[in-house]
Amino acid sequence: MDQNMEKERCGWCGTDPLYVKYHDEEWGCEVTDDHKMFEFLVLESSQAGLSWSTILKKRENYREAFADFDALKVSRFTSEDVERLMQNSGIIRNRLKITSTISNARYFLEVQKEFGSFCNYLKSFLPEGKIIINHWKTLDQLPASTDLSDTISKDMKKRGFKFFGTTICYAHLQAVGYVNDHLDSCFYKNNSSSTSV
Repeated sequence: MDQNMEKERCGWCGTDPLYVKYHDEEWGCEVTDDHKMFEFLVLESSQAGLSWSTILKKRENYREAFADFDALKVSRFTSEDVERLMQNSGIIRNRLKITSTISNARYFLEVQKEFGSFCNYLKSFLPEGKIIINHWKTLDQLPASTDLSDTISKDMKKRGFKFFGTTICYAHLQAVGYVNDHLDSCFYKNNSSSTSV
């Protein structure tokens, strides 16, 4: 049997190899790089109303469509780029999500200028700037949103960000490891070698 499959992990990832790899190597791993942070921002906002597995399967298409998740390049996309993306069957062809990704890139750059990095901005909301490590026993204990995600999403909305409500915000915090919601029984929880990307 594959040693990878013998590990005890959070049940939401099931047995789909793509999902398992994402769980084992990325979800809950502290992101310290703004380029990676912007990638998750694009993917999470694209997910709104859809399953995360749908977005994960289209991840490489998004990478190609949105300039390898280069926020500066995406911020310069034009209406012609929007029309081009609307013809791209490899991504979610939702005009509002596409135009919001472009405008979000501009706001992302503004936040970078103000805080030095987007990572710094998000951490400014965390208690003492430190990641939150929760201790859940079962998946049904995981919240869909919290006061923290409410606060951040409201602030981002004021700054102009779209498709980043409190539920998407909380999913983003989990994904980038600013809230570690791996179950206590999950092998990842105490895997000190997987701390940041």
